[in-house]
Amino acid sequence: MRVQHLPHTLALATAAVLVLSAAACSNASAPTTSSPNGDRDGAGAQASASEKPVEVSDVDPRAAIAYEGGIQIVDTSDGTVVADIKKEGFLRLNPAGDGRHVLVSSSEGFEVLDLGMIVKPHGDHNHYYTTTPGLTGSVIAAQTPGHVVTHAGKTAVFDDGTGTVTMFDTKALEDGQLSPDELTSFQTNDPHHGVAVPLVSGSVLVTEGTEDERHTVHERKADGSIGAESTDCPGVHGEATAQGEDVASFGCTNGSVVFRDGQFHKVPVPEAYQRSGNQFGSPESPYVLTDYKTVEPVDGAAPEHPTKVGIIDTTDATTTTVELGSAYWFRSFGRGAAGEGVVLTYDGRLNLIDPASAAVTKQVDVVTPWTENENWQEPGPNVKTAGDFAYITDPTAKKLHLVQISTGKLLSSLDLSVVPNEMAVIDAELKQ
Repeated sequence: MRVQHLPHTLALATAAVLVLSAAACSNASAPTTSSPNGDRDGAGAQASASEKPVEVSDVDPRAAIAYEGGIQIVDTSDGTVVADIKKEGFLRLNPAGDGRHVLVSSSEGFEVLDLGMIVKPHGDHNHYYTTTPGLTGSVIAAQTPGHVVTHAGKTAVFDDGTGTVTMFDTKALEDGQLSPDELTSFQTNDPHHGVAVPLVSGSVLVTEGTEDERHTVHERKADGSIGAESTDCPGVHGEATAQGEDVASFGCTNGSVVFRDGQFHKVPVPEAYQRSGNQFGSPESPYVLTDYKTVEPVDGAAPEHPTKVGIIDTTDATTTTVELGSAYWFRSFGRGAAGEGVVLTYDGRLNLIDPASAAVTKQVDVVTPWTENENWQEPGPNVKTAGDFAYITDPTAKKLHLVQISTGKLLSSLDLSVVPNEMAVIDAELKQ
């Protein structure tokens, strides 16, 4: 029995059912965890070697929120700060794909952060456990940690500083540690800002280029040979996977490219310059949601702030646009449980989009009206989705808002004790 996670105020009605389900198997042993190596900074919450997970009736999604000086782990049902991990530097947060861990991009590489949520299937129901969140001490070393992609049961990370791709089976993170024998890696030809996408077939879609120029994405097979390839993707940046086996899209500056049926397909666009460098897919939808820029950057000119978004149909490699009437930025996007598009705009509204009809179906007033900072690393509103729920930060008000996507209802607004920047939201029952 799988119970859809609901906000705390809506979950009370199901709590008794979950408690009874857990009581029916009260003799089941609690899972064990490996002994962590300790917080690398010597501060913040960290599970002790003797700590055992505690069984609970349910686990609500948790948000990892980076702020200046650390990372807070917040229970999204009521805003409780479960852990406050002190760590300096600009920290990027990437779901690891296993419903429990986050990969923190830091000066050391990709550090494993345990959010302390455990789901154990048991026949027709689950058992739920929590443990103290913290950095596990496991790190994938990287000179310049870049993109993290989870797909086909694997997680791939890209080191922009060396051009190295490192991958592991996502389930290997169960103990919070990544040993050398659990990691595989290969080199691209040159260091560049790249990305790698693991496929069900065992191949990997990976970019090639240099620090100054890149235009190639190809299929690297399990034996290291090159299969399909596209060299018509200047400025390649951004990726998303879509419904179907091994379907992916990549952003270029002359229209995207779609990988489907073992081949690359160019997406035609009417503009001479068209960049969709931020792409968002869903396993429930053949459509990929993108940003949509049409003004080629010029040194000294103000950056473009588009008000249209793109929708790529991966079944026929076509694209259409949706006018939102207000601008957005790269942290404005998400996808719903049924593949809905989610975009937060400058006017403070969350736009809910039906990709099939390319139409806005609902608009929800959520945050204080805002504009994008000149420095992208400064705090700005951040959208993350998990199942049927969108989580939106408002740095100005120090709030975390929760919207149910299917209904377009603002369900809660939680106070934060820090100014939020990067965010990752993990629902333990939604593994990628």
